[in-house]
Amino acid sequence: MSEFHHVSVLLEECIQGLNIRPDGIYVDGTLGGAGHSSRIAAELTTGRLIGIDRDPVALKAAGERLAPYGDRVTLVHSNFCEIAKVLDDLGIEAVDGILLDLGVSSPQLDDGSRGFSYMTDARLDMRMDSGDALTAETIVNTWSYEELRRILFDYGEERYAPQIAASICRRREQQPIQTTLELVDVIRSAMPAQALREKQHPAKRSFQAIRIAVNDELGAVRKVMDAAIPRLKQGGRLAIITFHSLEDRIVKNGMAEAAKGCTCPPSFPVCVCGKKPQVKLVTRKPVVSGDEELEFNPRARSAKLRICEKM
Repeated sequence: MSEFHHVSVLLEECIQGLNIRPDGIYVDGTLGGAGHSSRIAAELTTGRLIGIDRDPVALKAAGERLAPYGDRVTLVHSNFCEIAKVLDDLGIEAVDGILLDLGVSSPQLDDGSRGFSYMTDARLDMRMDSGDALTAETIVNTWSYEELRRILFDYGEERYAPQIAASICRRREQQPIQTTLELVDVIRSAMPAQALREKQHPAKRSFQAIRIAVNDELGAVRKVMDAAIPRLKQGGRLAIITFHSLEDRIVKNGMAEAAKGCTCPPSFPVCVCGKKPQVKLVTRKPVVSGDEELEFNPRARSAKLRICEKM
């Protein structure tokens, strides 16, 4: 099997939350190492699993792991936000459940050659799909100071975003910033001494921000919130795991909006908008990892699972 092993977060909670029917059709829109998918496929008899991933390396490894389930499984190279097109291409109108794990797979982070890691020297890449045009190197060397400052602050919640963006612009005027460790050096040079003594690696927030921008991760979440719910059957469930406050806010607000129904002002005596709730919230508060999971998988600490059900 390909070297793509990823520890699935909130695995049991996801399987229970999806309320899997053996004859149902399910979509894992972020296939990764197929940890969640292999459990879903194992629950099916006459049902079907559609696995989607934008990373060809993950897709190949998942195919090997899911091989025992034969034609119960269909794998598709695509972005999860294109779920409507994927289902249209497969001739599937509606499904019984959709799962999205929005975390970056551990093998992507740990494979130094992919350019995600601030611990290993490599070309500045950070693409989940190597076929995409935009790379981290392009962002770092061509985006304006204001664009860099914005993504570092908004996506990375980096309090030294102005200083780091300015440092990047100064360095690239001398020569292009081409590798991960070159960028780490630029980031370090922009931060005060007390920040460099913090437990967290000084480049962690900046690398996260650039990765989100390279892969348009927030844009994909917004798109899928509009696309996924209409493709659920009645009683079908949408389960989404987030790892970042901005992603979680999009998911939380998207599910709440779909569950709300009438949008008329409170002063209206009767409803004139005619809007009905599309879903009910299965989880009013997000499900988080317990102590046992956190002990063997510390990366699960920021994971939040939200579930809604189509009405």
